[in-house]
Amino acid sequence: MRGVPVPAPRRVPRRSVPCRSVLLCGVLALVSSCGWGTDDGGGGTPPGAPTGVTAEAGSATSVHVMWNAVDGAETYEVYRGATRVEEVPAAGRMVDVTRLRPSTTHVFTVRARDADGRLGPRSAEVRVTTPAAEAADRSAPARPPGAHGRVAGSRAVQLTWSAATDDRGVVSYDVCQGDTKIHSVDGTRRAAVVTGLRPGTRYVFTVRARDAAGNVSPASAAVRLTTPGADDGRATAPTGLRAAARRADGAYYIDLDWVPPHTDGVVTAYEIHLDGNRATSLVYGGDAPRDRAEYSFYAGQEAGVTHRVRVRAKLPDGTWGGFSAERTVTTGGEP
Repeated sequence: MRGVPVPAPRRVPRRSVPCRSVLLCGVLALVSSCGWGTDDGGGGTPPGAPTGVTAEAGSATSVHVMWNAVDGAETYEVYRGATRVEEVPAAGRMVDVTRLRPSTTHVFTVRARDADGRLGPRSAEVRVTTPAAEAADRSAPARPPGAHGRVAGSRAVQLTWSAATDDRGVVSYDVCQGDTKIHSVDGTRRAAVVTGLRPGTRYVFTVRARDAAGNVSPASAAVRLTTPGADDGRATAPTGLRAAARRADGAYYIDLDWVPPHTDGVVTAYEIHLDGNRATSLVYGGDAPRDRAEYSFYAGQEAGVTHRVRVRAKLPDGTWGGFSAERTVTTGGEP
């Protein structure tokens, strides 16, 4: 998924905010909110209200909002008061709300919207006060020292670190998995619990300190942890793989199609293996397939050659999932 008690573990989503970026560039749509049911896309039951909503001031002008997943949610809408300020894909469940006023108490709620456009009820309200602005502060905090961690079962880790120094004070700490910001905690805290991990998987975490002006420290020393247990990959493997050879323009091609794995978010990248070796990678843009993916690649000019193919997905948390079942296909023999 410190000098003060560690809070109870909660689900911490990943792959939401690039750690190299100071703030998340979300969809900033200042649109008046509607009552529950106003945006209902028709019959059926809308998604429930998000639970576990938290808000932490990240700087004098930003707040980090997080929440738990809602079954059937396609997107989440984040509101400041009555105004919708962010829209987040289902895989996100966290966002940095920016352009806020310093020294101000802000009230946030979150709503889930399903694939049919039905908008669920608001979550419970959470309140957070942004600190005062620091004029002309261009000095970033020092890197947090003493970062270390331990596994807490096959799907969670606990991270701790020591206080970073800053000439005007640390407001928050960003927790990163690889290059991705996955969590933010108040500057008085020195620990975080990251959950929702995969068994038998190696992870790398770092921590960065942030001051009221939004200056971000260099990353702490990397904390490398491997969750115990084994992951046979079946839960994250593409299914229904089909392979067929065809001839076109004097050469043979292998056409593949498969069902993307059911993950907490959209899969946008795949790796295709041919005869036991990686043959190519496939990366989709914003319109990654959800029902069935397709891909075709060159297989040479010789007929009667038998190939073995299999596919695996790059999961939303940045790790590779399990391989699909292997399929055998032979070039030639077309009518």
